[in-house]
Amino acid sequence: MEIKAVCFGEVLWDIFPDEERIGGAPLNVASRLSSWGINAEMISSIGNDKKGEEILAYLKGQKVFVQNITTDPEYPTGKVQVTLSKSGSATYEIAYPSAWDKIKLTDGMLKSVEHANAFIFGSLVCRDEVSRDTLYTLLDSATYKVLDINLRPPHYELDVLNNLMQKADFIKFNDEELFEIAEKLGSPYNSMEQNLEFISEKTNTPSICITKGSHGAVLLTEGTLYYNSGYKVKVKDTVGAGDSFLATLVAKLLQKENPQKAIDTACAVGALVASHKGANPNLTEEQIKSFMFPLEGS
Repeated sequence: MEIKAVCFGEVLWDIFPDEERIGGAPLNVASRLSSWGINAEMISSIGNDKKGEEILAYLKGQKVFVQNITTDPEYPTGKVQVTLSKSGSATYEIAYPSAWDKIKLTDGMLKSVEHANAFIFGSLVCRDEVSRDTLYTLLDSATYKVLDINLRPPHYELDVLNNLMQKADFIKFNDEELFEIAEKLGSPYNSMEQNLEFISEKTNTPSICITKGSHGAVLLTEGTLYYNSGYKVKVKDTVGAGDSFLATLVAKLLQKENPQKAIDTACAVGALVASHKGANPNLTEEQIKSFMFPLEGS
């Protein structure tokens, strides 16, 4: 059975001190989904410029459908200044306004979302009311809604985040984001599991995943918690690791994989991406399997 997933949000260029790379969390997710055999599509907007054309060419090369990426004559293709710490962790300075802030609704977007098995979107795209209004309309047509929380100060508001969480069927946080949002929503708890349950009940969201960096992740789905304690790698940079994790987890769950195996594979892929330079390194299933089970081939 063919599975279709539509990603909505930012497509942009990450500007590092020594190079520029194509990025944006939803774009990274779409790229990795495609590698798992999912029919992935990207909804966004680019500027009428060479940088936008290069993004379209890249996505086509990744077998991601781009028919609902519009070209904005007024605003440029997005850019982000990325700073990496000595440990490889990234901080971001996100240019505003960019074309992806101004995604205008089309009938084609609505049709794609209506026929998708999953609609994946992040919180960052809601910093501008144009893209936010388009997202809200598309959410009304989506059957299964996956929210990727990306808290990039100062580009978020609690009311908007709460609204998105109320609409979602699945939410992904990192551990810091979980604690910050739970506290703002009035959680009295200190443990990760208690705050996870608190968010699930508060927002009526049945499935939630928390990433813990090098320490793995925890997944709540169908009333059960699944854990992975992480994989040890030498980190080159963390850009895109969480996006590949999410894409792999969603792909495996859509493919009806056992949730424990799904989160194990997702953590392995996230770790492998962090061990490479760049957000979207090519990874084969053989590479992933030998990383997870190094003794099986010996």
